[in-house]
Amino acid sequence: MTSEYDVLIVGLGAMGSAAAYHLAGRGLRVIGLDRFRPPHAFGSSHGRTRIIREAYFEHPAYVPLVQRAYELWVDLEKQSGKKLLLQTGGLMIGPPRGVLVSGARRSAEMHRLRHEMLSAANIRERFPGFAASDDVTAVWEPRAGILFPELAIEMQMELAAARGAQFRFDDPVHSWEPCHDYVRVNAQSGSYSAKHVVLSPGAWMNYLSPPLNLPISVERQVLLWFEPVADSRAFQPDRCPIFIWEYGPHQFFYGFPDLGDGVKIGIHHQGEPSEPMALDREVKPQETEAARELLRRFLPPAAGALRSTAVCMYTNTPDEHFILDRHPAHPEVIIASPCSGHGFKFSPVIGEIITDMIMGRPSRFDLGLFKVNRFAPGA
Repeated sequence: MTSEYDVLIVGLGAMGSAAAYHLAGRGLRVIGLDRFRPPHAFGSSHGRTRIIREAYFEHPAYVPLVQRAYELWVDLEKQSGKKLLLQTGGLMIGPPRGVLVSGARRSAEMHRLRHEMLSAANIRERFPGFAASDDVTAVWEPRAGILFPELAIEMQMELAAARGAQFRFDDPVHSWEPCHDYVRVNAQSGSYSAKHVVLSPGAWMNYLSPPLNLPISVERQVLLWFEPVADSRAFQPDRCPIFIWEYGPHQFFYGFPDLGDGVKIGIHHQGEPSEPMALDREVKPQETEAARELLRRFLPPAAGALRSTAVCMYTNTPDEHFILDRHPAHPEVIIASPCSGHGFKFSPVIGEIITDMIMGRPSRFDLGLFKVNRFAPGA
C-alpha cells in the first residue's frame, strides 16, 4: 500500500501528537504512525502527571518557549473542554549556589518572571510538609503546576482527527528513505509517501536515524506514589506545590502533591541505561526504599506505604538539551526528539514550531540549543 500525504509523523507521544494537532489545524494532509496505541505506558509520556515550570534552571532560552506553551495549553483546554493544567506553584529547592536554585534564579531574573526567594525557614513555615535544612534556599514560582499527559495526548489526537489527520496504531516503522520529491516510509502495514516526515519516536530514535549516529542514550526512570503517614492535608494541591530538590551536587528528585493516589516522586537522571524493547518494568524493593529514604529526609510526613509504581524512559542527549532540527542531509525530514526527561511541557509549542518549519515560516524562538550539528566532530 502506498499513500501520499503532506506530512507523515513517526511516533505519536508528546511531540508527535502535538505536531499532528497543529499540522492538521493548518489544513495539511497528515498521517501519524505509532508502534503502540497512544496514549500508552510503553514510552516516555505517561505516569498521570508532568511538571510545567517557567523559571527554567536548565537554560534561560527555554523560558520564551515555555511561556508560549502555557498559552497553547490554555487554548487546548478550550478546544477540548478538558482540564489539562493545574496550577499549584513550584519550589526549586537546594543550595543557593547549586545548579537548580542558581539556574532558576538566573532565568527568573533575566526574563523578569514572578518569583520569590525563600529561606529554609520560609519554606518550613509556608509548606509544613517540607523539612528544609538551614543550608538550602528555594525559588518559588507561582505559575508552575501539573499537566496530565495521557489526557493531553488523547485530546490532541482527537482534535487532529477531527481536522482530518489519519492515524495507524500498532504499526511500527522499520525504515525511511528519500525518493526525489518525497520520502518513503516503510511500516509494518505497508509503505507510505509524504512530502515531509517528522521523526518523534522518543526512545526508538536510534532505530530510525542510524546514518546520523546521534549520541542518544535511553535511561530507565522509576515513578512512585506514597501514602502520607501524617498531615495528609499538607500534601493537597492547594497547599503543596510541585517541587524539584537538589539534594546533592547535580542530584535531584522531584515530586507532586497528592491528587488522590498518593504523593508522587521520581529521582531525576540516575536511572540505569536501557533499551526500549527490553525495558525492565518491575520496580525493585531497593528502588522503593531509596525513594522512601528521600521522603524521610525531606518530606517526612509523606514517607508512608507505597501505593503504586510506574516505569518510563528518558531519551537523553549528552548536554540534556533537545534535538529539534532538520535532518542535515534530508531537510524534508524533521527530528523532534529526544528531550532528555524534561520535554513534555513544551510539546504544544514544539508542535507549532514543527508546523512553521514545514510551512517555511521562520521561528520566533532561538532554537540554537537544539541543532543537530552540535554533535558533529569538531563542533
